[in-house]
Amino acid sequence: MYHGRFKGTHYEVGFKWGKMLLNNKKKLDFCPTFELTEEKYKFANQCLEKYKKYFPEILDEIKGIADGNEIPMKILQTILFCMYCFEFDNKCTCFAFSSNNEIIFGRNSDFLVSLEKLYMNCIYNLTNSYSFNSNTTAYVQMEDGVNEHGLATGLTFVYPKIRKPGLNAGMLIRYILEKCKSTKEAVDEIYRLPIASAQTITIADKKGDIAVIECNPEKIIVIKQKQKEKFVATANNFNSLQMKSYRNPHIDDWRSDDRYQTVYNALKNNEKSYSIEFAQSLLSGKYGFICQYDRSKNADTVWSVVYDLKHKQIWRAEGNPSKKNFKEDTRMNFD
Repeated sequence: MYHGRFKGTHYEVGFKWGKMLLNNKKKLDFCPTFELTEEKYKFANQCLEKYKKYFPEILDEIKGIADGNEIPMKILQTILFCMYCFEFDNKCTCFAFSSNNEIIFGRNSDFLVSLEKLYMNCIYNLTNSYSFNSNTTAYVQMEDGVNEHGLATGLTFVYPKIRKPGLNAGMLIRYILEKCKSTKEAVDEIYRLPIASAQTITIADKKGDIAVIECNPEKIIVIKQKQKEKFVATANNFNSLQMKSYRNPHIDDWRSDDRYQTVYNALKNNEKSYSIEFAQSLLSGKYGFICQYDRSKNADTVWSVVYDLKHKQIWRAEGNPSKKNFKEDTRMNFD
């Protein structure tokens, strides 16, 4: 993974990063995972009005990147606003558990092997925003992270049956990390913000409040732990009865239901084992299928992360956790 540190205003960090890429002869005027079409340009332009109202700071960062990289802002906006809304090959597994001794958030990010050298870990210290440590496949947007207030969050992509102008999955995660201190605040913001794509968002805070939000442009369902259970879990499908009509059984979801059952059963049957080591073992495949992909098919777990919110620790495996060791990242300053 690349490791980036970003400090300053949104525009300043964007310009610096875009310029650095340009100096290294790397341009951001194309998307490696989908074609830019007139339909996507039109949709991105409709989303633009939502970002101006609800998240104008991110537009400053995108403008900074475009200026520094010497590319049209329109191209960059179209790439970023359309992700998760049309087609995407990102597959992930998330869980969180909260007990007297531990508050843990865990996530595997599963994506294309062919792009694994482009993935980034980012530490942001932005003007007038909460600082955070996060991971991404698409700069600007984030897939998971934890902020200075001990709020951890991460997405899993659900193939969309519908889309509307708004913030997509990666932008929602970025927004939560920058602006929310607690799970309740994050849930309230999800209800307030216009949503463009279909996804689940797992959230955990330092007080032990954990939740999975299943949402798309039409509906939002907040899932808390069941009675006598101390965990939540999700993969690349909706599991609530209210959202099952939005599932798409005709696409390859990289065994999403199998991964969900692995995590659910492990968490349900091993409550006395809850710990950092247990979370790492679960993500590493020691309790069933979760990361055991065939890399020859261009699919693998490309990073794995565990956020320990009680002890303020970050553990990350930069690659498939069944092959790469988790290492502690001590660079984050928690409040």
